[in-house]
Amino acid sequence: MADMRTPLNKVRGLGSAREGADHFWRQRLTALANIPLTLFLVFTVIMLAGKDHATVTAYLGSSLVAIALLALVLSAMVHMRLGMQTVIEDYIHSEGLKVVCLILNTFFVILVGLSCVYAIVKLSLGA
Repeated sequence: MADMRTPLNKVRGLGSAREGADHFWRQRLTALANIPLTLFLVFTVIMLAGKDHATVTAYLGSSLVAIALLALVLSAMVHMRLGMQTVIEDYIHSEGLKVVCLILNTFFVILVGLSCVYAIVKLSLGA
């Protein structure tokens, strides 16, 4: 079968969607980042289970904890958006519905991400 890509796209490694392997690698890298960040979250929840409000507030008020939780939110939201994008592109065949679902997917991820960031910032500032 003949290669229908332009010479520039052959050099860049871009396929018909003009994204190349970028989507694939972002999904794999966020999955890899999610492993230690999720383990940190699980460790934090286990460690804080049963503690009083002052202890939890003091722990979550730490800059390092807040940064780790914000990194988890960022990585998880990017990973979730990419994963749902793949599902939508693979299983929704109507172009109009596909575009609407992709837009809603993006807005949903932004809404969830902003909610999480707001909660983490509020907790880290001692609320």
